[in-house]
Amino acid sequence: MGVALLDLISGPTRTADVTSGASVPGDSEFQFELSVCQWVERHWPPDGTLADDTATIVARQLGTKHRRWDTVVVECDRHALRARAAFGERELDSDLLHVVGNAPAEWAWYRDALPEPGYPWRYVREAVHRAADRGLVERRRRGNRVQLRRKRPYPDWVDRVVAIENKPDLDRSAARALVDQLERDVALGLADEVWVATAATGGTVEPALLEAVPVEAGILVVEPDDATVAWHPGALAVDDPGTRIRDRPAGGDHDASAARFEYADADWKRDKRLAIAERAYGRGWRSYADSMRPDCRHFTLRDTASGVLPYCEGKACHQTAGECRGSCGEFEPEPPAWRTRGWPIDGGPGAGIKRLLARQRRRQRPGLEE
Repeated sequence: MGVALLDLISGPTRTADVTSGASVPGDSEFQFELSVCQWVERHWPPDGTLADDTATIVARQLGTKHRRWDTVVVECDRHALRARAAFGERELDSDLLHVVGNAPAEWAWYRDALPEPGYPWRYVREAVHRAADRGLVERRRRGNRVQLRRKRPYPDWVDRVVAIENKPDLDRSAARALVDQLERDVALGLADEVWVATAATGGTVEPALLEAVPVEAGILVVEPDDATVAWHPGALAVDDPGTRIRDRPAGGDHDASAARFEYADADWKRDKRLAIAERAYGRGWRSYADSMRPDCRHFTLRDTASGVLPYCEGKACHQTAGECRGSCGEFEPEPPAWRTRGWPIDGGPGAGIKRLLARQRRRQRPGLEE
C-alpha cells in the first residue's frame, strides 16, 4: 500500500522531496492532464487572481457529442455556487435542468408550467418524477394530472466556461493535428476561452507553433509546480449564435467538395454550457479512480511536484487509465483481510482512496456538508 497512501488518507498531506524543475511525472497525456487539473484548481487564472466573489470548478473529459475537452474550468459566482449545493452533489442532466429551472412557485400541471421541450412530453413527465424522487421539486397528483412546485429557485451560478486541450508534447505535428479542433471550437464559441496546455521543455515556444494554432486560442506552458502564458487567448462570443462545422474539404487539386456547416443558436449554446457546468459540478476531475482499479494491491497515490498522482508499485510507474485494468498482468486484488479488519483503513486501501478523492471533490463545492 505504501507509506505515501497512508499519509494521504489518515493524516496531513506530506511535502514531497522533489528536484526543482523536474519534468511532469509519466509520459502520457493522462498523467499530464491530471497535473494540469491540479495546477488549475490551485492557481487559476494563470495571469492574475480571481475576484473574491468568484470560485472555480475543474473537471476533465467533458463537452458535447462531437467535441470533448481535456480540461474544463467553470468560473462561478461564489454565493450562487453555494445555493447550487442545495440541489445535491450529483449532476443535473439536461432533462432535470428543464424541470428544475422552470418549475413554478405554485402548484401547476407540468405541461402548463414547463416550456415546450422539443421532444415528447412523456420524457418530461419521467424527468418530473426523477426530480421529485431526488427532492429537487415537489410533486402531487390531482386526478390524472401530475402537478409540480419548486422547492427553491435554481441559481444562475455559471459565469464563464474555459476549455483546455492538453498536449504535453506540442511539436509541429501535434500542433497541426490540433488546428482543426481548435478552429471548430472558435467557430462554435461554446467556451468563453480556449487554451492549449503543453509541458515546459526548457526552451521557447517555436514561432511555427504559434502560427499554426488559431490566434484566439491561448497557449499555457506547464511546469511541475508552475505555469506561464506563452500566448493570451481571445474572448469568444458565447452570447451570439455560433457556427458548427460539420465537414470541411481537405484541399488540394483533386478536392472540390464543399464545406458543410450549420448554425447553433444562442439558446442552444446557453443550455449546453449549463449542462457541461452541471457535469463538471458532479464529476470534477478526481473521478478517474472510477475507471481504474484502486482495489489492486499495487495501486497507490504519490505526492509529486505536480500534485498527487496515481502510481503502480507493481510496474513502478505512473500508470494510465487504459493500463489500470483487471486484465493487467500485475493486477492483484487486495487481500480480503485488508477490507474486513477496519485497520488501518476501513474497507481497504481502494475504498479509502475513493473516499479521499470524494472528500477532496466536495471541498471544492461550497455548501455541501462534509
